Amino acid sequence: MTSLGDGPLAECADDAVAAAATESSDADKPRISWTRVLAFGLLPGLALLIAMGTGFLKWQDASLRDAETSRVAAMQAAKDGTIALLSYKPDTVEKDLGAARDRLAGGFRDSYTTLTHDVVIPGAKQKQISTVVNVPAVASVSARADHVVVLVFVNQTVIVGSDAPTATASSVKVTLDQINGHWLISDFTPV
Repeated sequence: MTSLGDGPLAECADDAVAAAATESSDADKPRISWTRVLAFGLLPGLALLIAMGTGFLKWQDASLRDAETSRVAAMQAAKDGTIALLSYKPDTVEKDLGAARDRLAGGFRDSYTTLTHDVVIPGAKQKQISTVVNVPAVASVSARADHVVVLVFVNQTVIVGSDAPTATASSVKVTLDQINGHWLISDFTPV
């Protein structure tokens, strides 16, 4: 073999060997490819955050729509239920109040049944009491998909025997719960 010696050719060879050694040590270190970090890390993470945000907003929208639908249906049920609970004629009082009982739920149903059987029905028959109720307005107090509280404004006209009718205006806080797809009154509190 021939030796290059100490000349300029030897210096070029040494520089080439040093450059090759530097390249091989750089090749051993993993290089960070920012395009890969962006493509496989940041963009999927951003897409996941956008999807989660969209899902949350969709859920919020559905919840608000359910509450609004519930509110409207429950307000009508409160209006109809109030009229049914408070309106009767002496000759049909049992049938009228019995039908109203089907609009009730829970403990209120039991207390209403007791009150009507013990006080209202006998009094209506004995004194010939007749009541007619009109609901001019209702207002939602709170609403969830299965529980709504409504304020009902009531105009009630009562006729006792052959006396002149007496009219009263009042308001009632009506609590309704959705049970088996029907809005039933679970509380009825005069305000």
